[in-house]
Amino acid sequence: MTDSLLLRNATLLDVVSGEYTEGDLRCADGRIVETGRGLTAPDARTLDLNGAFVLPGLIDAHVHVTALTAGLGQLPELAPSYVAAHSARTMGQMLDRGFTTVRDASGADYGLADAQAEGLIRGPRLLFCGRALSQTGGHGDVRGRGTHRHDDHPCCAGLGRIADGVDAVRAAARDELRKGAHHIKVMASGGVASPTDRIDSTQYSDDELRAVVDEAHAANRYVAAHAYTARAVNRALEAGVRSIEHGNLLDDRSVELLREHDAYLVPTLVTYWALKEEGRAHGLPEASWRKVDEVLGAGLAALERAARGGVNLVYGTDLLGGMHRHQNEEFRLRREVQDPIEVVRAATVNAAALVNMTGEIGTLEPGAHADLVVLDGDPLADIGALADPQHIRYVVQGGEVVTG
Repeated sequence: MTDSLLLRNATLLDVVSGEYTEGDLRCADGRIVETGRGLTAPDARTLDLNGAFVLPGLIDAHVHVTALTAGLGQLPELAPSYVAAHSARTMGQMLDRGFTTVRDASGADYGLADAQAEGLIRGPRLLFCGRALSQTGGHGDVRGRGTHRHDDHPCCAGLGRIADGVDAVRAAARDELRKGAHHIKVMASGGVASPTDRIDSTQYSDDELRAVVDEAHAANRYVAAHAYTARAVNRALEAGVRSIEHGNLLDDRSVELLREHDAYLVPTLVTYWALKEEGRAHGLPEASWRKVDEVLGAGLAALERAARGGVNLVYGTDLLGGMHRHQNEEFRLRREVQDPIEVVRAATVNAAALVNMTGEIGTLEPGAHADLVVLDGDPLADIGALADPQHIRYVVQGGEVVTG
């Protein structure tokens, strides 16, 4: 088995310039070695692409690979082995859709990340945060009003952990970092899938938010914050949070703060569309389904406002359960207010910058991981080439053809 790959007669996209060049691309030892015309590699596996379009492997910066149902309150009741089996299947399907790296926004742990890295399961490179930090009654508290006990045992599946007060959130952040968290996630506002909070609420005090940011910075990591309203978004940014997840109800001040702090916005438009259409069929409780309308229509307007304001925008989907299959539809939704190249950048170079892997992923530059997507169509002419996975001819991960 060869450890090198040569792609001939490719149409290569430079995602920074937005320009194509025709030529070859050679990979060896899991990295891109060179691009150019007339490359040779006698011992390499060679694929003649006949002009097919080559992009860097896609990056989805907001997934929940363990969310096998939209009824998140059910997860702690399921066997960890059962959840892991579902997660492995979900990750393999993400890889087939062209996503070679994903950032998990709570639920996944070092076990899944290690299993993927060791080749035990197929899937994207997994950047995990462990459990999201939530206040009592916050977006990560899945208890109904009549439930008083909360099982925080680390072997239980689930997306959040409850921590109240500065000392407790410091300890919780340190514990997730101890287990190898790539980033820390906090719930800074209410949400759709949580049973007892309001979407327009703010969550965690300023002191608690700053304590989490301090702990992440001390470990050379960063904080991502779930936040919808402008009030919640702005508080999180002022506390030093690096990425805002969702941000559907942000305002002009939010755009200013995102730029001032060189922070990132990760909209997740497709999940609201999917939850409205299919959420109840995939386990979303009726009360949560009724909350979707509060953010559904606002997401596209928020994206347009942020794009116009020059904000760092990153691709995210936030899909749950059987709705994961709509992962690529986010490309089509964003195309309504953005040029195709900007949407592609969100899923490549911008996402790489957010996760502190610039030059490692999201690019076809020599030295980067040899993660590639080969498309039959030109996504800059028709975003459907990315939005419809049937246009994917090959997925290459670490220099190995894993799909196609």
